[in-house]
Amino acid sequence: MTVTGKVWRFGDHVDTDQIIPAEYLLSENLTHLNDFIFEKVRPGIASKMSKGDIIVADKNFGCGSSREHAPRALMQAGISCIVAESFARIFFRNSINIGLLVIECKVSAKEGDTITVDPDKGTITAGGREYTFPQYPEYISQLIAKGGLMAKIRSELR
Repeated sequence: MTVTGKVWRFGDHVDTDQIIPAEYLLSENLTHLNDFIFEKVRPGIASKMSKGDIIVADKNFGCGSSREHAPRALMQAGISCIVAESFARIFFRNSINIGLLVIECKVSAKEGDTITVDPDKGTITAGGREYTFPQYPEYISQLIAKGGLMAKIRSELR
């Protein structure tokens, strides 16, 4: 499963309250969280994101609260993958559990660049350079391929 997309660039310590402000978690309809992503730090970005886009960030992406809403909102916005130098552990695991591809790798890419991520080969191509990262264990690869933990369990019960 290779993904190619336009880069949205972020720095260090992007926390879950920046990704999806807490006041939007009270909504009865959580299927539109994507309308509010990064609203307080980058107003209007949600309407500019497209299906298949990729976030590239520096250290500690997804720090803050343990809510699953942050990676879910990014998936709803069309984000296909997040590449960061490091992730907050709970954000990383929440992302895997819902089937969002998250890759730990330091990558030089500017906003608007196009990059390609190949988790099966453990490579990222950006700006004419190739970066490598450790591949997922087989179990994690299966979770991502099936669309997350619940989707994998449902497919096994059929």
